[in-house]
Amino acid sequence: MANHKSAIKRIRSNETRHLRNKYQHKTTRNAIKDLREIEVKKDAEEKLSGIISMIDKLAKNNVIHNNKAANLKSNLTKHVAGL
Repeated sequence: MANHKSAIKRIRSNETRHLRNKYQHKTTRNAIKDLREIEVKKDAEEKLSGIISMIDKLAKNNVIHNNKAANLKSNLTKHVAGL
């Protein structure tokens, strides 16, 4: 158990941050899965910009690595272009 007030606060804030990151990451993964299931190019193009924004936010907050974000965006863009 933590012995300092600051360590106790750090445990609380880490838990809060963990839950928020987990929620945002899961939401983004679900959005990516939904995008891959879309078969109409126009609909996919509309959703793509929002999903790219979600991926960028995850990378900015170090929830996912920058290279993973770049790979996801690249693969999704290729997928939508190929529809």
